[in-house]
Amino acid sequence: MELWLTLLVVAIVVIFFVVQSNKKRAVAELADAEAEARRLYERLGGQTMNLVAPGDDLAAGQALADAGERYTAAGSQLESARTINQYRLVAETAIEGLLYVRAARTAMGIDPGPEVPSLVGKRRTGALTEPVSAEVEGRTYTGSPDPSDENRHYYPGGRVDGRPVPAGWYNTPWWQPALAGAAGVFVGMMVFDAMIAPAYAMGAIEGSDYSGDGGDAGADGGDMGGDGGGDMGGGDGGDFGGGDFGGGDFGGFE
Repeated sequence: MELWLTLLVVAIVVIFFVVQSNKKRAVAELADAEAEARRLYERLGGQTMNLVAPGDDLAAGQALADAGERYTAAGSQLESARTINQYRLVAETAIEGLLYVRAARTAMGIDPGPEVPSLVGKRRTGALTEPVSAEVEGRTYTGSPDPSDENRHYYPGGRVDGRPVPAGWYNTPWWQPALAGAAGVFVGMMVFDAMIAPAYAMGAIEGSDYSGDGGDAGADGGDMGGDGGGDMGGGDGGDFGGGDFGGGDFGGFE
């Protein structure tokens, strides 16, 4: 009997310390997530407020407008964030904004600034290396690796309705209507089939694993399919992603 009582006491003590250790770890992880989210939010704010695009640079102006939208969205998310996942969403939105700032700086021909790690959904989708175009329901859709007055809508790369879309500059943000309902989804699918899938097939995109057969970049359950994980780190180069289809135009890439 005494042996069983001793073992019971030992078990209770062990469980107590394990529970306390888990609580401390959870508190520390939450604090880290909040600190990272605030750091990225403040970094985005500083960059958007200190950069002005020339009036005739439509691409840079559009990219900065998109960055400003992400800053506003991240601020709203930050006010209500209470959990690790909510703070991660703030970080994702801020990273989207930083990618737009980087694109704006590139469009203006100045140093793009510090690297911004890939968003979760951007991994393995690649980037355009040459112009692409297609006609869909009487409308012309174009994309290019370089900004222009025509192709002034930047997309950092990610997935639209489960399909990989490479980073690049497009003449219209055709990925946004994909969230608006069945008709928008249908248009997005047609643009993908007419312009994006052929671009992957003909090698007009670099840095992608997409094969068109449900591979890493093609399937919902592939490497890019989850919101979890990601490339989140500590310093200026340690961010992780989301996007405009959730918190903005591609948030979460789901």
